[in-house]
Amino acid sequence: MTDETGRKKPLPAYAERLRHERRKRGWSQKQVAVALFKAAGDDIAMVEFESVVRRVKDHEGGKGRPRDPYPLLYSRAFEIPEAKLFEAPALPEVTADESADDAANTVTSPALPWLWEAGPTADAIYDITKSDLMLDRRQAVKALAITAGIPLVDPVQRWLAVTSPAPASADPSRIGPDEVAQLEAATTVFRTWDDQHGGGLARKAVIGQLNEVADLLRDNHPREISVRLFNVMAQLSKIAATMSWDCGMQTAAQKYYVMSLQASKPAGDKPFGASVLASMARQLLYLDQPQDALELIRLALDGVRSTATPRLRAMLHTREAWSYAKLGRPESFKRATGAAEQAFTEISSGDPDPDWIGYFNEAELAGVTGGRYLELSRQDNRFASDALGHIQRAIELRKRSSMRSLALDQVGLAYAHLISGDLDQAVAVGSTAADTAGHIQSDRVRVQLREFYLEIETRSDPVVAPLRQHIQETLAR
Repeated sequence: MTDETGRKKPLPAYAERLRHERRKRGWSQKQVAVALFKAAGDDIAMVEFESVVRRVKDHEGGKGRPRDPYPLLYSRAFEIPEAKLFEAPALPEVTADESADDAANTVTSPALPWLWEAGPTADAIYDITKSDLMLDRRQAVKALAITAGIPLVDPVQRWLAVTSPAPASADPSRIGPDEVAQLEAATTVFRTWDDQHGGGLARKAVIGQLNEVADLLRDNHPREISVRLFNVMAQLSKIAATMSWDCGMQTAAQKYYVMSLQASKPAGDKPFGASVLASMARQLLYLDQPQDALELIRLALDGVRSTATPRLRAMLHTREAWSYAKLGRPESFKRATGAAEQAFTEISSGDPDPDWIGYFNEAELAGVTGGRYLELSRQDNRFASDALGHIQRAIELRKRSSMRSLALDQVGLAYAHLISGDLDQAVAVGSTAADTAGHIQSDRVRVQLREFYLEIETRSDPVVAPLRQHIQETLAR
């Protein structure tokens, strides 16, 4: 949007404020729409979900001041008085062109801790975890914000720089190889717990363990002990990030991902660092920042191009494909998906795959690919059959222990049946998904289930009513 001289026109004050409040919480525009539906409750009638998403985009793009009932709903969703929300905010000027490209402009405070050196990294993780253990989770969830665009992508480039070696000392260490092995075993247990049950129940335990490891690394150790401790710290930080995400704490999740990436440097573990970048990209994709996600995945692929095992390459290419699907580029998506499938066929039992990549099996490949076909099918229902085939195969292959992934697959399959026009199957699978979701603590699953609920909420067919009730009861727990 430009004025008569061709210059970018500043957005109206209400649009600036709406964008600012959404970013401050780390929400995508779809998540704002979900919040508006929740704010409407039973007393305000709403149009279909996609129409609300379009209105959110229009409001933030300055294409018309929100009309009733939207001012009231935004006020409820953001927990800000209506008069204050729609007064002129004291915010930096935002232009309409920038509004169309959130990924390049999202800057939040406080800044992420970019350190990269071994000692400062250990100190920072110690301080962050100590504060986190005293944090009120309800306040943390309310104060959501993420960093994206140049302030995120540029500092991450330093991951490719020459690895800083872990510090070494000839002095005796207060911890030996046996104790480190116990910490490594505990890390595996935490990772397994996260995969099976989600992060809602064990997050504080992981944070506490991470704090202890960071405290150990503030002392001097022989090189071998230091390297192994930094490796444990990197892995625990990544688990803490995933569990924070599952608790709805997006700000904490991104911070722990960044600390994990930096701890992987003195650990000398480039492949693990690439996996952290993939997780950071996944979070950005979840928050509708696909261009930034693609930048991180390209960086990860560059960093391990000559050293990654086929399994790691396959996983990274699925994240690349995911980015293209989010960007609405189906041909690029198919190319990246083909690269992932080709890499997967090259996996051998003799590959030196560490435990942390073991989750990426045939079921995960099918589930991730099916989920991306599902995203494409929302714009073009010709992709729905591909989504159905891949997600169904993922569910058949899933181990029952991977409950979070299973629940996400089931919600996706129900959605694919809905797009395909098979309402009976959508209801049957949706009910199974609600059952599975009730057994895990995962914000990701709840968000997906809530979005599916909004898709079926306005359906008048009586077969849908019991499922709506079932999902409401699951989400109310």
